Amino acid sequence: MNPLIRLIPPFLVRVFARPYLAGDSLEDALKAAEGLWQNRQVLSSLDLLAEGIETDAAARANVDTYLRMVEAAGTDPRFSDENRPTLSLKPSNFTSSSLHEAGDARGAADAIREICVAAAEHAVDLTMDMESRHWTDFTIELLRDLHAEGHRHIGAVLQTRLNRCEADLDRLPEGIRVRLVIGIYQEPESHAISNKPEMKERLLRYAQILLERGHYVEFATHDEAYVRRFVDQVLPATGVGGDGCEVQMIYGVPRRKLLGELRERQIRCRIYIPFALSWPMAVAYLRRRLDEYPAMMWMVAKNMLRKG
Repeated sequence: MNPLIRLIPPFLVRVFARPYLAGDSLEDALKAAEGLWQNRQVLSSLDLLAEGIETDAAARANVDTYLRMVEAAGTDPRFSDENRPTLSLKPSNFTSSSLHEAGDARGAADAIREICVAAAEHAVDLTMDMESRHWTDFTIELLRDLHAEGHRHIGAVLQTRLNRCEADLDRLPEGIRVRLVIGIYQEPESHAISNKPEMKERLLRYAQILLERGHYVEFATHDEAYVRRFVDQVLPATGVGGDGCEVQMIYGVPRRKLLGELRERQIRCRIYIPFALSWPMAVAYLRRRLDEYPAMMWMVAKNMLRKG
């Protein structure tokens, strides 16, 4: 991470990055999802920011929060089959023994399986986010196990910055829904590339491979040029229409014109909506976002000056 990002005091991180967070409660996230659909016919995926778990009690609290999220997404009258939010989750949310700290991820698989069972009962789709490289094998193997058990409502995420990403395409369960991202975790040169244009070229290349294999692809980037290339080049090359893919972006990054264009072309759009119950956990996420997208600071500063 950029040393300057590390030096920003937590309260300033909150100021700079607050527009990119739905709030500090589940209800805030649900309201954000409702507003996106009502105002723009844009779908959503809710994500609880809850990494850095230190106790088993905290891990269990995250499971309970996700079970409440599942129930809300499945039963809240503001949502239906047409606009029901999906839920994104990270394995590290559910263990005090994180793999990136040489732990054994105890409890994480059982916790995710419990959430999967509840989500199936409420017709709520899940996506298992991909974290640092330490979690990649664990995550893919767990997804394979869950799909073999019949949990076809949980999708995968692959990070194109990782050198292993192309090989991991072959390890995915058949027909699994896949969100393609460049990834925000900084990795050593031995494991990942640092050239962002190449990461984005991989987005296009891997999206075509996945579509040709029958996967539903969630193309996740804010780079409008690459979104248009995905729609104008990749989809025609594969013969896949708007029912076999969607474009995803992050909450708070304005792309109204692009969203309108995609809607006119009948391409689904979904916004990833993070929310927090604990600000220290939110700040850790927001620092990564600032490191990946420093322009966030200038965008927020300009908005503050306009309001002033």
